[in-house]
Amino acid sequence: MQAQHAATVKTLADLHMPRMIYGTAWKKERTAELVEQAVLAGFRGIDTACQPKHYREDLVGVALLKLQQAHSIPRSELFIQTKFTPIAGQDRSQSLPYDPAAPLPEQVRQSFATSQRNLHTQHIDSLVLHSPLPSHSQSMEVWRAFEELADAGQVGQLGISNIYDLQALQAIFEQARVKPAVVQNRFHATTGYDAGIRAWCRKQGVTYQSFWTLTANPDALKSAAVRAAAKQRGCEPEQVWYRFVIQLGCVPLNGTSSSRHAAADLDVLGWEAAAAAAAVAAAAAAAAAAAAAAMLLLTWRFWAGQGGQAWSQQEMTEIRPLTREKLYNV
Repeated sequence: MQAQHAATVKTLADLHMPRMIYGTAWKKERTAELVEQAVLAGFRGIDTACQPKHYREDLVGVALLKLQQAHSIPRSELFIQTKFTPIAGQDRSQSLPYDPAAPLPEQVRQSFATSQRNLHTQHIDSLVLHSPLPSHSQSMEVWRAFEELADAGQVGQLGISNIYDLQALQAIFEQARVKPAVVQNRFHATTGYDAGIRAWCRKQGVTYQSFWTLTANPDALKSAAVRAAAKQRGCEPEQVWYRFVIQLGCVPLNGTSSSRHAAADLDVLGWEAAAAAAAVAAAAAAAAAAAAAAMLLLTWRFWAGQGGQAWSQQEMTEIRPLTREKLYNV
């Protein structure tokens, strides 16, 4: 099953994945209500995880049933993505989705079975490794179990999240028989918007999913350039920023709890490229400035700690265009 929706991107696994996905982390007891609201607003992709610490995957399943029964929206119209979370990311004080003493492949199978029960579906469109394990060999052990699920037709595509070491990502990709189709990482200025990982993903045909897309970028959203572009277009700064991220080739996760914002954010998928050009350029300028400012701050902290001196404003000005060039070098 996979979502059939106009605003999609074709992934390495030959699936049509929505260009914006609803994120369900930290929704707690409101998860079912908010997932239903998001889908009724137009979302067709849902991201969750088999991680009780931060997700109520079971309540995502409740929403899926209600959408079918009360709104005639079948499972086949939705793109469901969930995650296997290694034990380091679980809260042992809560009920775990697998036996932590079991071998890693069995942990994957048990977690996947839990996801199937929670989500009331036998097929998962996208299964993501929530984070790399302590060693490469352990990550590959989990990946082989993922591949078995893909071979059995139970999973449409595979992915990995929270991987910021390009060499580690390359090693998994090179050794994987079923290649990662998506990488899901934080998107914010202090990491240069993950430009190196995104560039590699584009070359390999891997789709980059961004999270913390709004919450980690308050300076860009408040920037004069983004606000002016939003005013000119008659929209919100958040819409300008989302359009910019999509223009970079990313699939952003969106966790809004507002039905109005959900509809407005999805609206950016229909903006024509020419009409959106000014907004995207403004967001790019804000992103470059934020990245440069973050670089300056990190450098100042380093040199201050070493008894050195921070970069001057002139030096800061000189690195801005370099940062912008790097941002677009994807």
